[in-house]
Amino acid sequence: MASVCSVYSVVLLMSDVLKIDVVTIFPQMLNGFLQESMMKRAAEAGLVEFRTINPRDFTTDKHNTTDDRPFGGGPGMVMKPEPLFAAIESIQTPESHILLLTPSGKTFEQADARRLADDHGHLIFVCGHYEGIDERVREALVDEEISIGDYILTNGVLAANVVIDAVVRLRPGVLGGGEVATEEESFSSGLLEYPQYTRPPEFRNMKVPEILFSGDHGKIAEWRHRKALDRTAERRADLLQNRDENRENNT
Repeated sequence: MASVCSVYSVVLLMSDVLKIDVVTIFPQMLNGFLQESMMKRAAEAGLVEFRTINPRDFTTDKHNTTDDRPFGGGPGMVMKPEPLFAAIESIQTPESHILLLTPSGKTFEQADARRLADDHGHLIFVCGHYEGIDERVREALVDEEISIGDYILTNGVLAANVVIDAVVRLRPGVLGGGEVATEEESFSSGLLEYPQYTRPPEFRNMKVPEILFSGDHGKIAEWRHRKALDRTAERRADLLQNRDENRENNT
């Protein structure tokens, strides 16, 4: 019986591992990010597995060409379909969810991070470079297109880093304190987070609000909620509007 329980525990643990593959011709840009802080600890704990896949390894010419000039003319270069198809299909499984990082994608939000963390066990991030990728890759392989904002980056690796960080930190066991650690963060409840303080209680004539020393958790919660509302109204009124609209739709 003990051996059966042990096997079951191992299987259960393995099923909780999030597999993340990043398809990019610049894998070195990921190294520092994946080998530091939370990403490193999550990988060492067996909670997430990272791999990088370089389309150059799937080229068939002597120059390892991954880009070419766009049909119809125009500036820049476009990533070729053959190496990308081969690279992605070498790791794709029925469970894979393939994401393309692109300025034309849906703007990434906290709700997307939660959905990706909860609903998928294998994420493949496709990082475009130069002027983008051949449209046939997008049409045939990509499940979801994500943008991290209305601006242009040199390539998709930095955007992939942002999304990976937001997703991995929501996986069970990655952050100390469990789910409570992320419940009151900005955007989790549709509001920006309330002000935070730590020691010392006074610094350069700036004092921590007395309510936080009261020990009255009910009043502290009310104060924090009020401050969160005030901060959101001042900085991101659109969040309050969306919050109200969602409540109306759910009534």
